Amino acid sequence: MTEHLHHHLIYGTLFDYLTHEELTDTDDERLRQALSRMMVEEKLYQKAQLQPRLYIETFFSRCFVRSVIELTVSLGGRQFMIIRYGPGSLVSRERAAVAAGRVLNPAYRIPLAVVTNGEDAELLDTSTGKILGYGLDSIPDRSAAENILPDLEFLPPLEGAKRERELRILNAFDVERCCV
Repeated sequence: MTEHLHHHLIYGTLFDYLTHEELTDTDDERLRQALSRMMVEEKLYQKAQLQPRLYIETFFSRCFVRSVIELTVSLGGRQFMIIRYGPGSLVSRERAAVAAGRVLNPAYRIPLAVVTNGEDAELLDTSTGKILGYGLDSIPDRSAAENILPDLEFLPPLEGAKRERELRILNAFDVERCCV
C-alpha cells in the first residue's frame, strides 16, 4: 500500500545497501540506494569507504535546515569526495554541493563534489567551483581516485565569515519550501 505524505509516495520500508538500516521507501530513496550500489559494484569502492547520510545543520533567519550529503567517499583515511542527490536540474545544485564540500569536514575542505539526479552527474572542484566532468562516468572509480588522490588539494578549513557564507548558502539552497 502506498501512502501520500507531502510530495513523496511512500511504499513502506527498505534496507540501506551500505548499513542495512531500515529506511522509508520512496522513489528518491530507491535512487540513492542505486547510487550506493553503483559505487560498490561498478566503481569498486568498499562499503566501508562510503559514509551515507552525513549532514550539516544550519539556522539562519529563523530557518533551520539539515543538508544531507548522500555519500561521503574516503580513501587513505581521508574524505575526498561527496555525492549529493536531487531530482531534476543539476545546475541548480552545484553551488550547494561546493559549499557542503567546503564545510562538512572540520579538519579540511573536501576537494571533490558530485551532484546527480540518478541519471546524470557533474563532478565539481570544490576549491574553484568548476565542473571537471559530466555524466555518471565522470565519477572516479576507486582505481582512478587512487591515482588522482596524491594530486588533490585538501585545503585548510574555512573559518569565520568565509565559513558562515558557505553555511548560509547551504541553508538557502537546501530549505524545503514545497512541503511547508
